[in-house]
Amino acid sequence: QVQLVESGGGLVQAGGSLRLSCAASGRPFRTYAMGWFRQAPGKEREAVAAISSSRDSTYYADSVKGRFTISRDNAKNTVYLQMNSLKPEDTAVYYCARQDGSLGGSTWYRPSVYDYWGQGTQVTVSS
Repeated sequence: QVQLVESGGGLVQAGGSLRLSCAASGRPFRTYAMGWFRQAPGKEREAVAAISSSRDSTYYADSVKGRFTISRDNAKNTVYLQMNSLKPEDTAVYYCARQDGSLGGSTWYRPSVYDYWGQGTQVTVSS
């Protein structure tokens, strides 16, 4: 049974930073690509970032490039999202997700290619 548990969300002022973590259980973590998505009230879920199983490829939404960094520690079965220079528009519930296969530039942002999801962690950025 695969479980993904996010943590690290909270309330922060604009310009501040947060580091989200997603701890995974189940089959060898290192064989899966991982992604972060977010969903704001009244909006569709959108892709934020993703990282390949081998860490040699990362992908970012244009809205977070240069501010967010995705990383993973396969020894700890954990993927991270470092979020800097946060803006009020970054306010959302953030979800991590697992992808069993190969991520590419044309697939990483599609929720349908991910097979397991965490329960989400709230990030609120005040102005």
